[in-house]
Amino acid sequence: MTEQHHPAAGHLNAGPLLMKRATYAAVVVALTLVLMKAGAFWLTGSVAMLGTLLDSVLDGTASLVNLFAVRLALEPADRDHRFGHGKAEALAGLGQSVFIFFSAGYITYESASRLIAPEPLARSTIGIVVTLAAIALTLALVAYQRKVVRETNSLAIEADSIHYRGDLLMNLSVIAALLLSGVFGLTWADPVFGFVIAGFIAWSALQIVRNAGDQLMDKEMSEEDRDRIKEVVAAHEEAVGMHDLRTRMSGANLFIQFHLELDGSLSLMKAHRITDDIEKEIEALFPGSEVLIHQDPAGLERVPKLLRT
Repeated sequence: MTEQHHPAAGHLNAGPLLMKRATYAAVVVALTLVLMKAGAFWLTGSVAMLGTLLDSVLDGTASLVNLFAVRLALEPADRDHRFGHGKAEALAGLGQSVFIFFSAGYITYESASRLIAPEPLARSTIGIVVTLAAIALTLALVAYQRKVVRETNSLAIEADSIHYRGDLLMNLSVIAALLLSGVFGLTWADPVFGFVIAGFIAWSALQIVRNAGDQLMDKEMSEEDRDRIKEVVAAHEEAVGMHDLRTRMSGANLFIQFHLELDGSLSLMKAHRITDDIEKEIEALFPGSEVLIHQDPAGLERVPKLLRT
């Protein structure tokens, strides 16, 4: 599995606003694409165009789900949800994957039917023009979504972006299918490209399930990021060591906790000051993170628990 690193310092300050704007942009683009592709499918009858139309319909539905999920995920922690609502994004991602798998199955069915009983395409030039316009719109949206994901680490926006990146490949496939079937008369090309599109959609859904599962199962940060935390502690002259480092993501929220080993003779006030210094350094590395440090006298973790009381 690939590991995701936390956003760089300073990026999360405008995160909520960026995430909301990205959801609005996705909904607007999805609705525009649905209208364009519906007209093109009606004129051409292409099963490849049908595939990308259905994908855009599902993208629009998923983007609407994202809009509400992101708004919920950005709600502050409350009495019943002390760690916030960030996992609403992961749940939205799983919901999207169901829509995507359904889309892949339907496109496969239609492609198989068209392969058994081929049909010539009409007005393929119109379909190509519409598809080129769809590519331009999708490129602009994907570029904006990638910027938002880099700055917020949002799983919901990343899941939405996967759909639209897939659209780029599908739109190119549609152009190829329209050219081969409509212009050169190769009727088998349209359903064959439909199979390719269905496979790519299913693969995208698997990626979303994997990422959502990582969050819901509290997957640790990458080893590289964990080493950065350890380096902060090791660099502090009064820190003896650390143990039990645990991390997890909830939406765009990162939680870090560990035990800090200090000289047992230090006063409570000085131990508190050292801990605060280390917390600030870690928060500077991972903006928006919540750091919880438990202070231990150095060597305590090696003493059997029965002897500590």
